[in-house]
Amino acid sequence: MTSAAPTQTKYEAVIGLEVHVQLSTATKLFCRCSTQFGAVANTNICPICTGQPGTLPVLNAQALDYAVQTALALHCEIHPRGLSKFDRKQYFYPDLPKNYQISQYDLPLAEHGWLEIRVEGQPPKRIGITRLHMEEDAGKLVHAGADRLSGSSYSMVDFNRSGTPLCEIVSEPDIRTATEAAAYAEELRRIVRYLGVSDGNMQEGSMRFDLNISIRPEGETKFGTKVEVKNLNSFNSLQRAVEYEIARQRDCLESGERIVQETRLWDENGQRTISMRSKEEANDYRYFPEPDLVPIALGAEQIESTQSRLPELPATKRERYGHEFGLSDYDARVLTDERATAEYFEQVVALGIPAKQAANWVSGPIAAHLNETRQAITALMVTPAILAELLTLINQGMISNRIANELLPELLREGGSPRALVEARGLTQISDQGQLEQVVDAVLAENADSVVAYKNGRTKLLGFFVGQVMKKTGGRADPQAVNQLLLGKLAQ
Repeated sequence: MTSAAPTQTKYEAVIGLEVHVQLSTATKLFCRCSTQFGAVANTNICPICTGQPGTLPVLNAQALDYAVQTALALHCEIHPRGLSKFDRKQYFYPDLPKNYQISQYDLPLAEHGWLEIRVEGQPPKRIGITRLHMEEDAGKLVHAGADRLSGSSYSMVDFNRSGTPLCEIVSEPDIRTATEAAAYAEELRRIVRYLGVSDGNMQEGSMRFDLNISIRPEGETKFGTKVEVKNLNSFNSLQRAVEYEIARQRDCLESGERIVQETRLWDENGQRTISMRSKEEANDYRYFPEPDLVPIALGAEQIESTQSRLPELPATKRERYGHEFGLSDYDARVLTDERATAEYFEQVVALGIPAKQAANWVSGPIAAHLNETRQAITALMVTPAILAELLTLINQGMISNRIANELLPELLREGGSPRALVEARGLTQISDQGQLEQVVDAVLAENADSVVAYKNGRTKLLGFFVGQVMKKTGGRADPQAVNQLLLGKLAQ
């Protein structure tokens, strides 16, 4: 009797994300030095952000306001007056000039929030937010001859980033797949960009991810051994790192190896994680209250005032576009990805253009032009008013969609009035029945064989006849009138 093959264990991932968001203030968190990206090394520094003896930090009020906005947008509970404070996080590294980082530990700015994600084909899922706290960034090490310390001949330190204001947003371990992790990160970036508190530019380090991941057999409630993965600066690298770690940890367990609690780095070139160091615990950092900063004092009125200033956020806007405009989930998602695009679309609709038509043009030819030119929609020569005028000409029957598409490149280059351009070039659509009938008769006479083929069942030739009429009229014929004329004559 043959014994049954052993059942292979199925595992699920338990994932949490720590996201560092650089706040878009003009100056640093505790001093007046500029946060400008790309400045000459060690020029945006002062005695405070380089940790000189006798200096005292002063909290940037704008950074605090941005952090509170972010916390409220993530449905977090803001700690009441005096119950949030700064702490010193002790560790030594060459890019940390004070040998400690001013951060927040046991009394963060906000806790217990959530963010809802949507993954295609699945119901909406709410990801818990454990905490949101403020902290200063470290400097940057530049390794000569290599991308990282290993392999470099020497390293240089640039303190320009030192003291840059950050929000660290820590999720609950509610994420289960690589797709969910990417969806969470993308929605979080969308929110901070809508708020205007961060540009979310990952290439410049304005948004960075630390991944905490473990796996466990499906049905198990206890957590597995957690591994942290750093050096994730894109949605793609985050997703691939999750997929790699799930496979690596599964292989470890199935081969009888023990998973080690450690910090690993994502190697973009090798598409893998590599061991960096053993994972630190909170007590390794020897946190204690920052003696040079008073507790944060936020009153109820201040929090309510901040709440009233929040814009309509992406999730709410997507839902409204479905109810108010009757748009599909796809259209709503594309149009609301960037706040400026959504505002452009809504201005076009407010000028009397049907929502679906406006959506098609904004997410179609307008988006294609923006992708090609790398231009911001706010800098377009075709303003919402110009696009609305162009689409109105279509809806009034003055021009066809084809003519509008032919005019758009010139309008994108030079702006101006679509109506004036149409009149100057004599592009008004031909709708006169008698004039169109003459052209249709000529086309049918010139293509007698195709007429016979159409009547013998090749009805797709209708498009050929329409095209010939358009060719003879320079694209100015009313397509609907042409179709009706052709169908009537071909039925005879």
